[in-house]
Amino acid sequence: MKNNYRNFLIFCFYLLSINVYAQTAQDEFVYGDQLPDAPLLSKRGVHQVGVRTLLLHNSNQLDILSSTKDNDVFYDRPLKVEIWYPALLNMDEQEKEVYDEVMGNYNDPKRPLISFQFKGRAKRDAKIKHSETPYPLVITSHGYTGSRLMFSYLTEQLASQGYIVVSIDHTDSTFRDAGPFVSTLLNRSLDDLFVLDAMDKLSKDSEAFLFNLLDANNTGTIGYSMGGYGALNVAGAGYSPQAVQLFKEFTRGRLDLEQRMIGNPSFEATFDSRIKAIVAMAPWGMENGVWDEEGLLGLKIPTFFVEGSMDDISGYDDGIKAIYEEALNAERYLLTYINARHNIAPNPPPVDAFQEGLHIDEYLRYADSVWDQRRINNINQHFISAFLGLKLKSEESNLKYLEASSFSDEKPWEGFLPRTSIGLELEYQAERD
Repeated sequence: MKNNYRNFLIFCFYLLSINVYAQTAQDEFVYGDQLPDAPLLSKRGVHQVGVRTLLLHNSNQLDILSSTKDNDVFYDRPLKVEIWYPALLNMDEQEKEVYDEVMGNYNDPKRPLISFQFKGRAKRDAKIKHSETPYPLVITSHGYTGSRLMFSYLTEQLASQGYIVVSIDHTDSTFRDAGPFVSTLLNRSLDDLFVLDAMDKLSKDSEAFLFNLLDANNTGTIGYSMGGYGALNVAGAGYSPQAVQLFKEFTRGRLDLEQRMIGNPSFEATFDSRIKAIVAMAPWGMENGVWDEEGLLGLKIPTFFVEGSMDDISGYDDGIKAIYEEALNAERYLLTYINARHNIAPNPPPVDAFQEGLHIDEYLRYADSVWDQRRINNINQHFISAFLGLKLKSEESNLKYLEASSFSDEKPWEGFLPRTSIGLELEYQAERD
C-alpha cells in the first residue's frame, strides 16, 4: 500500500511537469527554456528582459601583443559588453531577440568563421524597469575562445530574476579575434575589474540608463574556463611563483604577473569588497601550476564551483577538485556532472553546428557527449539562482536547495522531481575558523 501511494505521488509530479511544459511546447524551444524534468529554480523570474550592447575602452593598458622586451606599447583596450536587465515593455512589444554569433577558429584556416543566429527571450534596447532598490550586478566571462553571448540561457534568466547582468567580449580571446594566449593570461582579471568599475560609474551617471538602478557594491562574477581563471584571481586567489616564472618564460620576460600574486601589496590592494560571490565553472589553471596552496588561501569570497568529472581541459581531481579542497578560507560548493567533460557552461550547440563536413569542435564547443546540454543549462540555472539569490539578495529560503548533506539517492533533491537528480554530486565546505 505504501509503495502504491509513493508511485501515485510520482505519477502526479510527472503529470504536473508535463502540463507546465505543454503550455510552452507549442513555441519553438529557446535556449534556457525549461525541459519537463527541469529543477524548480531554473524557471524565469517575474521580470521581462531587455538587452543592450555597449563598447567600453579601458585606457592606457599594456598591449602585450605589440610590446617587445625593450619597448612597452600601450593602448585603449576595447571591450564590447552585452547587458541584460529587468525591462518594462509596452503591450505591443515582445521578448524576441535574435543574436548574431559566429563559430570557427580565427587562427585556423581549416576552420573559417561561420555566421549564425539564435533566438532569445529579451527585447533589444527596451526601457529599463525602475526599482525602489538597485538591482545586484552579475558579471560573466567566457572561455578562450568564446563570446559574451555563450551563456544567454543564464544571463536572460538572471535578468528576469532581478539582476543587471553584464557579459564581456574579452578582446583577443573571442571567436572573432582570438590572438595569442598571452593576452588572455594577462587581461582576464584586469578586464573583470575594469567592467565592474565601468558599471559602477554608469550607475552614478544621471545621463546613463542604469542611473541609480545598479548596486555595484553587491556584485557576483561568473567565469567559465579562462573566465574562471580570471574570476578566481579577482576574488583573491593569487597566482603561484611557478606560474609567474612560467608566464615570463612563455613571453621572453614580457609578461610579469607578480602584481597578481599573494603577498604582493599591489595585488592585495585590488581586493574588491564589492564582489560578494563567485561562480567558477571549470576554471582553468590548477593542473598547469597557476595556483598553489598559499595562493588559494587568498580566496575568501563564497564560491560555487561547477565541473564535469571527466574534464580533459581544466582537469578534475588535480584541477577543480583540488582548488575546491585547498581554498580553505572560502565558503564553497562543488557541483559535479558525473562523466561530463569541460563544456558544462555554454548554450546548446546551434543547428548550424550539425552541418556535414564541419570540424567536430564546432559542435563539441557547445555540447557534451554524455549529457544533454539543455539539461545542464537547466541545472546550472537552478543552482546558480539559489546561490546568487542567497549571497546577493539574502534569500535565506534558498538554503534548502544548497544543503548538500541532505542530497541522497533515497529521496528527491530539494527542487528536483523524483528520479531526476541522477548523475550529480553536490559538496559543501564552510570556511575554516
